[in-house]
Amino acid sequence: MADQAVIQIKDLKRVYQMGDTEVRALDGVTFDIHRNEYIAIMGPSGSGKSTMMNLIGCLDTPSEGEYILNGHRVSEMDDKELADIRNREIGFVFQTFNLLARTDCLANVELPLIYAGMAGADRKARAIDVLTKVGLGDRLDHKPNELSGGQCQRVAIARALVNDPSILLADEPTGNLDTKTGEEIMELFEELYKAGNTIILVTHENDIANHARRIVRLRDGKVESDEPVAKPTLA
Repeated sequence: MADQAVIQIKDLKRVYQMGDTEVRALDGVTFDIHRNEYIAIMGPSGSGKSTMMNLIGCLDTPSEGEYILNGHRVSEMDDKELADIRNREIGFVFQTFNLLARTDCLANVELPLIYAGMAGADRKARAIDVLTKVGLGDRLDHKPNELSGGQCQRVAIARALVNDPSILLADEPTGNLDTKTGEEIMELFEELYKAGNTIILVTHENDIANHARRIVRLRDGKVESDEPVAKPTLA
């Protein structure tokens, strides 16, 4: 259901010890993200947005508070459980693409399915289908050094989608792209959102955040604002 909360975050805190100093990277953050939402998390340097991304992405656990992802209490998981839920529930897109350089597009996208234990023929068919959906059906045997930056990011997005995750988590997804290519990638995210995907952007750029439907702004480890994005209405 579209109104079902896929993420529930309640009074989340993350405290780091830096020598004798206690750093409160997150200091009581609460919000929900619903299925098929398109949300941007923003904030200046030191606001806590990178820590928030690591917690949402199951790369870290909170010091206090509760994080529930698709019914699973992430805040109580050990490292193995975090790795399992990360592989099942989250598709990551990074600004640096993180593709295997000597491996073609098809094999790069198949990789999560190998970890998931999917059979070879099914794995290949699924990877081809997702690469075709992101516009790279004719580049299956190309390696990253034979692709443009925008095409590399499309491969990374296909790899993120191939396991049919609960959320697509994108960290500065246009950070290494020129303006025109960045806009093309944001158009692809729009298509994915309209197809029913739940998308979370982490960005410091207003023009990128404004592609989302809702913006959560962090400052000093707290939610400063949580508002819908005003979209222009057609006359």
